[in-house]
Amino acid sequence: MPRKLFPTPADCEAAFYDALERADLKLMMTVWADEPAIVCIHPQGPRLAGMMAIRESFTELFSHGPNGTVHVSELRNQVGQTLAVHNVYETFQVKNDPAANSIPPVLATNVYLLTPNGWRMTLHHASVSPRGTVAEEQGVARILH
Repeated sequence: MPRKLFPTPADCEAAFYDALERADLKLMMTVWADEPAIVCIHPQGPRLAGMMAIRESFTELFSHGPNGTVHVSELRNQVGQTLAVHNVYETFQVKNDPAANSIPPVLATNVYLLTPNGWRMTLHHASVSPRGTVAEEQGVARILH
């Protein structure tokens, strides 16, 4: 079965967050490059290197099914001919758990590589953001791209 083609880094990123919200392991693994050096770091988690470790982490994460939504904001990106780096804020809203919705945003860096099969993720590094770092909390106007 052919893998999904992502013609731009933004398409690949949209599929990543769609898979995350829907707890769709098949789509999630389609997003990742088939490279031994791929890395995923979940907030406060260890470095997961390689397809097997990343698949296991998302299998566990998705084991309870879809659990909420993620809002991605404040994209800062650098895009070259074969490599793209996106830095974003992820704000999670958990279903049926108001206490969980008070967690601070997550800072995420996503790196994409242009492969013969389109753009693929090679790195997702996420960490909890200290309060006061998003534009709304600082009173700074958003920059639209």
